[in-house]
Amino acid sequence: MSELSNNEILIQGITSSGRTFRPSDWAERLSGSLSTFGEDHRMSYSPFVRPLTVNGIKCVIVDKALQQEQPAAFGFLMGFAKENDLTIIDPSQTNT
Repeated sequence: MSELSNNEILIQGITSSGRTFRPSDWAERLSGSLSTFGEDHRMSYSPFVRPLTVNGIKCVIVDKALQQEQPAAFGFLMGFAKENDLTIIDPSQTNT
């Protein structure tokens, strides 16, 4: 995976205590909650949210534009991460 941009947030499937979050398909389920079905009857993830695996850790990448486009959906994703004690990485919040 390339570096995160300042316009992206990474939600990792690791809790603050270092435990792997379960179920193992949580990232696909969470991303799927904002997906749509096209005319071809195939699911498409939102352009703002997508699952991925980084170094063996399930993650969800969130484009910050979602906060402006769909504030409730953005709030849902961030609330899910916080309620489940998942690691949230926001490159714009780091001091480098």
